[in-house]
Amino acid sequence: MKPTKHDSTENKYPPLRLLAWETTRRCNLACLHCRAAAGSGPYPGELTTAEGLALLDDLATMGQPVVILTGGEPLLRDDIFDLAAHGTGRGLRMVMAVNGTLLTHEIAARLKEVGIQRLSISIDGAAAASHDQLRAVPGAYEGALAGIAAAREAGLPFQINTTVTRANRKELPAIHELAISLGAAAHHVFVLVPTGRGEEIRDQVVNPEEYEETLRWLLARQKEGRLFIKPTCAPQFYRLWRQDAAERAEKITPTSHGMEAMTKGCLGGQGFAFVSYRGEVQPCGYLELVAGNIRETPFPEIWANSDLFQQLRRVDDYRGKCHTCQYRKVCGGCRARAYALTGDVLAEDPICPYEEPVG
Repeated sequence: MKPTKHDSTENKYPPLRLLAWETTRRCNLACLHCRAAAGSGPYPGELTTAEGLALLDDLATMGQPVVILTGGEPLLRDDIFDLAAHGTGRGLRMVMAVNGTLLTHEIAARLKEVGIQRLSISIDGAAAASHDQLRAVPGAYEGALAGIAAAREAGLPFQINTTVTRANRKELPAIHELAISLGAAAHHVFVLVPTGRGEEIRDQVVNPEEYEETLRWLLARQKEGRLFIKPTCAPQFYRLWRQDAAERAEKITPTSHGMEAMTKGCLGGQGFAFVSYRGEVQPCGYLELVAGNIRETPFPEIWANSDLFQQLRRVDDYRGKCHTCQYRKVCGGCRARAYALTGDVLAEDPICPYEEPVG
């Protein structure tokens, strides 16, 4: 029987644009900032192949969201090619987040065959020393570069992901130049949220001044246009973007579709969702509050009706300066960072430097 089409506009909830599915929590690295504190496992309770296929079928009733097959390391899941092929066959835009160290030319070619449209591979240091320190495994940097070479040889587009910490933020320009030289399709820059093993490096969360400086650097690179930049876990970028455009009397043109979609800041529960390896639905991977479980309730129903998601969508109910900020509907603050650092998911983002003008 053909699935029912879910119409979000009629039912007053936002369309799903992106979904990240933690296909497995197993990983061959042990990154210091890992939101999942992932390791070799095993992790009991992983969604079965049948449950994964059913999830993809449900997502196909919600339009054509981008589906990120992530982990852990998704290449450690035996059925990952079958899952990717099924999603592609259902019209979903399938992408995958890997660390690169397991990626060979043969695997990259097969990923392309099953319809993976892009890989993301993390580079968190401009050289092996800093990257391997954060990834906690010697050789991770060379492995990532080898994986990137394999993707390039297979004609599989890839982007570079970088998590910014106090330790590596000065390396960001060099990492960006490396991404350009490697032929990346984009550079997605994440600002550290201290969850999972990241709780142990809370001192590496950038302070407000460092954060603003990093955002301004990202905006300058965006305007250069040499490589598409997408800040993530950095919703204040959208405030800064608008401030800069207003000063120049220019109109900004956010993109709303595809892998380069940039519409607003925090999208947790408002355009983006995360499904854990056990089927738990969260606003994002960094915010471990559960909206439901697909083993009990189909994902479209959770997306439409979850109390948590509805709470996050009421941005006027946010607290602190996020409550009164004129940019709250385009920024919203990082809900995951607010929760991680204050214990209140509706609190103001603790590293936001913005203050409302007086008068």
